[in-house]
Amino acid sequence: MRLGEQPSIDPTARIRDCRLGCYTEVGAGTKLAETQMDDYSYISEHGDVIYTSIGKFCSIAAFVRINPGNHPHWRASQSHFTYRASYYFDGEADEDAFFDWRRSNGVSIGHDVWIGHGVVVMPGVTIGTGAILGSGAVVTKDVAPYEIAVGVPAKPMRRRFAVPVAERMQALAWWDWNHDRLHAALPDFRALSSEAFLEKYEG
Repeated sequence: MRLGEQPSIDPTARIRDCRLGCYTEVGAGTKLAETQMDDYSYISEHGDVIYTSIGKFCSIAAFVRINPGNHPHWRASQSHFTYRASYYFDGEADEDAFFDWRRSNGVSIGHDVWIGHGVVVMPGVTIGTGAILGSGAVVTKDVAPYEIAVGVPAKPMRRRFAVPVAERMQALAWWDWNHDRLHAALPDFRALSSEAFLEKYEG
């Protein structure tokens, strides 16, 4: 398989009102709606994502759910007959204001984020660049850049890099390099530690 400037989308995936960058991949059975996924990111099989911004170089495993739909629990009924009324009643329209509220609680995911198998990211959450979400985590709160979060509900376990190193990596912003520069640096991505990589490429 060779990825390219056009997204690679499995025939069984369902995509609605999305923007996908170069070298992106969408796995079998995955649903994406009103979502942006930037260059070099992928999502594996049977994911479900809506109202989300995904940065570059993100690795999203199978069976991940990002921004599952909240229900109006403050009402007399939280059932979706109240906001998907067209499904049930002749002459009734769906409630646009409710779906606008859902859109206003979008998820934001930075660059170079790794999301493990079966993770659920709840509405309104921000995942910082370089973070890792452990398999099966239910993420209800923001995760800081280069933080590793695990569990139900997800809690910080440790940092991927020390804060000074994380700040330098964000300043370097290698994810904005062009394709040729990434290719040229490939041996160093493979061989160098994070600090050695920074020392070589910081300007």
